Amino acid sequence: MADERTTFDPDTFTQPLREQFEVFLDEHRRMLDGCLDSLSEEEARLQLVGSKTTLLGLVKHATFVEQVWFGEAIAHRPRGELGVAASPDESFDIATDDTVDSVRSSYSDACDESRRLAAGLDLDDVVTGNRRGPLPLRWVYLHLLRELAQHCGHADILREMILDRRAHSVA
Repeated sequence: MADERTTFDPDTFTQPLREQFEVFLDEHRRMLDGCLDSLSEEEARLQLVGSKTTLLGLVKHATFVEQVWFGEAIAHRPRGELGVAASPDESFDIATDDTVDSVRSSYSDACDESRRLAAGLDLDDVVTGNRRGPLPLRWVYLHLLRELAQHCGHADILREMILDRRAHSVA
């Protein structure tokens, strides 16, 4: 992942808005990626709620989100070319060959590509490759922040459940 600055770093408070957005995005990207730290393959795949949501699935879904909002919306690459799931719901599906390392690597690559694709744009530049129609980069950043914050919350709860389960199975 990128730079390790945080949203609580006093230097962040005075940066231009674009840099503040990027610090927030990268901090949330790191938090979501970090939900897989020290988990076994089995733990990362545990389905503890009624939906398809798992920790590995959340990171896989975040990869989809990065690819759709940057690869599709900015670079105008169709989803088929990007190799992403057909729908957000399907992006949570875990393949038998998905591993913690492979999903994390794909997520890191997608985040790097997102940064690269957005680097030459200003917040008010309009991207036209999204199905919703033309949108300013600012909206894409805000949407991604909302999505990542929501999924970081999900991941935090699921991770707590998994670690609690681990602690009680050892005792």
